[in-house]
Order: sequence, then structure tokens, then C-alpha cells
Amino acid sequence: MPWWIKDLIHYLSPRIQHSINTILTDTIKSQLIIKKNYQTMSNCKTLTIPFLILFLSLQAIIGQENKITIHINKAKDTISKHIYGHFAEHLGRGIYDGFYVGKTSEIPNINGIRKDVVEALRELEIPVLRWPGGCFAEQYQWRDGIGPVKDRPLVVNTFWGGVTEDNSFGTHEFLELCELLQTEPYIAVNIASGTVKDAYQWVEYVTSDKDSEITRLRSKNGRERPWDVKFWGIGNENWGCGGSMNAEYYTNVFKRFSTYCNAEYKIASGGIYDDLEWTKTFMTGIKGTPGYLNIAHGLSYHYYTIVNNWEVKGSATDFVENEWFKSMQNTLKMEGNLEDHIAIMDEHDPDNTIALIADEWGTWYDVEPGTNPGFLYQQNTLRDALVAALGLNIFNNHARRIKMANIAQTVNVLQAMILTRGNQMVKTPTFHVFRMFKVHQDALHLPSEVTTQNYKNDNSEIPALSVSASRDKSKNVNITIANVDPNRNVPTTIEIPGMENWGTITASIITSDKMNALNDFGKEELVQIQKFSDYRMNTSKIEVNMPSKSVVLLSISDN
Repeated sequence: MPWWIKDLIHYLSPRIQHSINTILTDTIKSQLIIKKNYQTMSNCKTLTIPFLILFLSLQAIIGQENKITIHINKAKDTISKHIYGHFAEHLGRGIYDGFYVGKTSEIPNINGIRKDVVEALRELEIPVLRWPGGCFAEQYQWRDGIGPVKDRPLVVNTFWGGVTEDNSFGTHEFLELCELLQTEPYIAVNIASGTVKDAYQWVEYVTSDKDSEITRLRSKNGRERPWDVKFWGIGNENWGCGGSMNAEYYTNVFKRFSTYCNAEYKIASGGIYDDLEWTKTFMTGIKGTPGYLNIAHGLSYHYYTIVNNWEVKGSATDFVENEWFKSMQNTLKMEGNLEDHIAIMDEHDPDNTIALIADEWGTWYDVEPGTNPGFLYQQNTLRDALVAALGLNIFNNHARRIKMANIAQTVNVLQAMILTRGNQMVKTPTFHVFRMFKVHQDALHLPSEVTTQNYKNDNSEIPALSVSASRDKSKNVNITIANVDPNRNVPTTIEIPGMENWGTITASIITSDKMNALNDFGKEELVQIQKFSDYRMNTSKIEVNMPSKSVVLLSISDN
């Protein structure tokens, strides 16, 4: 490569690329400025016509203006706090050793529930927690998990690791956990190996205040008054581990179970993520049911970010930039897929009465070396933080139809918030993203337009920036921005037409020096929320220099 191309590439920092857009107003002026700037470079030689052509071509390609426009006057939808929900399955060390260590454990606990995990998760203000699965839900018999622990039967968890499940963590323990977390429970009922009677009696056991054999059993087991459980899932992944059903068959099974389950909010199982026909079949079938609004309130959607394929998913920590890129690219593909499902739902449900519930999502890698393949234990890096930010921005921006999302999973499984080892605990990079983004919970969604340069890898490219914005009840505007490019800063202008009172701006950032930076046991956190200051007000605009591989929150107070 000629010396002048190498020098040019080295010389063009993102800030200079951004400023060139303003500087190059006409050809003659541009040439003078370029020559003046170029003369400051090392090994300076005579400016040539090829140099000028290449310089201007690169400027046109990579020096485009990056702009975010927030429309506060077009706000209509509220971002449901339940989009920031979580998921806890009887899988690996997700429940046992994660949430639950038993009453006799030396690890500080409240009736067997780890104090440190509860205290950490309270920082996230978790709005809803899904349980007991997942695939495990379709083998779970709720009666096995009530009554004296010593009398509860031992069963084999055939889905996850083939380990013995002692049922010491059951309905009462889960609902106590939710009370400690101050979160709403979301219970998935078994429709594949269970009966309609099993399902509706579980709902009755939990929620009914009437006198019956079932509620007397609840009282006998130590709970006089009912729990307030709004959300109930009618099955899980019934196209696969939930019974290998087709869409038409499942729709009929759902209607049967849902008719008898006297629950406030019932969520149907969706098809595999790209099965649009399942969504169409369900929406058509449910709409033709008399009183359908009383039996269907949500439709489940699952999407996992896989780097390579299901056989070789790649390491959670030992990866190259191409795998980083695929993680971002495949997460962004979720948006188009969601929009396809939403379009079908809009066609059959124009009044938006049935919500889309993304109750499983996140990254899925190969398990950590030396761990049980069925436990799905994986570490969590800065890459996962960026994936989490992309996913949450996508859900925020589709808040009209998406009313809940539950990242998989909360502790020790897949894209976890927390990892535990004995009495130690680690807050992962994903944990810090959820803590940063909680400002959006139940806030008014502000539509945004984004013009951004692309992040390129090999022959593929994706937008470098992802954005969502909201206005909270105190009228503060919160903007979350992710820069997925691991190599380049992205100087960006933010405009908010109609914003009359610009108050104080505060900012925070999540980033690190390396793509695979992680938080580990007994070590200082490498990925956490820090103060951010590389921005400035310019009349009615904010100019921010988005660092590479970073997530930023800008909060503008109402004056």
C-alpha cells in the first residue's frame, strides 16, 4: 500500500471525519484546507491528485454525519416496565445454588433464598419474573412442590442435565422470592404432560380467595390469603419441547386450557421465531372464538442470538471480531423478525388487544469448559452488554405491541445478570445494562430517527448506532445509545425538536478496553457504569462522541 494511503488512514480520526462534513463547502476551499491539514502529517510529501481523490472518497464513505432526532411531540406509547422482565428456570444452577441454597446453608439467606442475590437484583427493580420454565414447565407437576419439603418427591429433570430435582423450591418458595424482590410473578403451566384440571387448580391454589378443598390445602401449607399473580403462561414452546404440536392443534389446546384457567392475563405459546404461519394460525383461530378477549392476552415470542449455529455456538469469552460482529448482526435481525410478527397481529388484531410477549431472549454460547452441557452456564462479557442494549432498544421502539420481555436467564444460566460460586457473587456486564436502562420503565416512548455510519466486517455491514428514548414522569428525557463498532468512535449530533426547557444533562457509560472484558470472581469489575463527559451542548443540539463498543445513557432534566 502506498505511504500516503497508510498515512491518510492513520490520520483520519473520527472527530476529523465528522468535522470535514462542515468544512468541505466548495472544492477550492476544500483543497486548501486538506493541503494545510496534510502538511502537518509525518513524512509529508506533495499533495497529489490521487491523494485528493482518495481523501474525498473516504470522506464521502466514512465521514457522513451521524444524527439522532428525538420527536417528543410524537410520543404515544408507554414503554411497559415488564419489558425489563427476567426468567428463572429449573435448569443447571439457576434455581439451586443461584437463587436458593436452603435454610441450613452457611450462605446468608432468608428461608433458603440468597440475601446477596436478592439485594443485587433489587438494584434492577425487576418488574416480573417468569418461572418454572422453559421446557421444564412442561414436565413440572405443581403438587410436587408444595407441603413439607421432606415429603416432596424426587424427580429427574429430563430436559436439563438429567439431574435429580428434589422440589425443595416450589410454588411457595417462588412466590416468597417474588415478594422479596418486589416483583410480579409470571407462572407457566404444564399443558403437555399435565391436565386441564391440574392447570386450573394451580391457578385456584395461588389466586382464589374462595373456600374450597384447594384453598384449604394452601392454608394447611402455611398461606392463608391468596397471592396476587396476574400473568400465566399457557404452555411453553409447544412446537418443540412442549409437545411437538402444530399451530392449529396448539391453538385448540390453548383455548381449552385457557377457558378453564381463571387467570387475569393469559399468554399463549408462539411458534419458533421465524414461523410466521404459527402466528397467523393462532391469531385467526383465536379471533373466531366467542369471548376470545377473555382467554388470550398475549402471544409468546422467543429469540436467541447465536453466533455460528446450534451445534457450534462459540465461546462466551474467547472470540474474534468476526464473532462479535455476528452477535450484533444477528441481534439486529430480531427487529425485522418482530416487525413481521407484529404486522400479522396488526392485521388480525387492529385494536392491539393481544400483546407480543418476548419471554425468552438473549445470547446463547457453548457452555464453559468443564461444566455440565445441560446446565447452560456461560460467562458474560462486554459483547453481552452490547447485545442487551440492542435488544432493549428494539423492544422500547416497539412498545405499542410488545408489553413484556424476559431475558434468559437471571442467575448462572445463559445471559445471566448474576453468577454465583459458593458464597461469592458477580454482577455481569448485562446486569449493568439493565441497571442503566431501568429509567425507561413505564416511561413515555419518544420516537427517534437515526442516521449513522455503518460498522463493516468482511463483506457485511450494520448500523453502528442503536437508539431509544423516553420521557419519565418527572419530564426528564432519557436517551440510550449503543455503538456496536469495536474499533471506531462515532461523533453524533442529537436534536430534540420541540424541547423548550433544556435542563441539566448527566451521562453515564458502559465500556472497556477489550471486547471480551468480563467481571470475574474475586476481581475488580472491568465492566460497570461510569460517568461520561465526552459531550457538549451546542445551542439546541447535543454533540456526543460515542466511544467504540460502548453503551451511553444521556439524561436531560426538565428545567
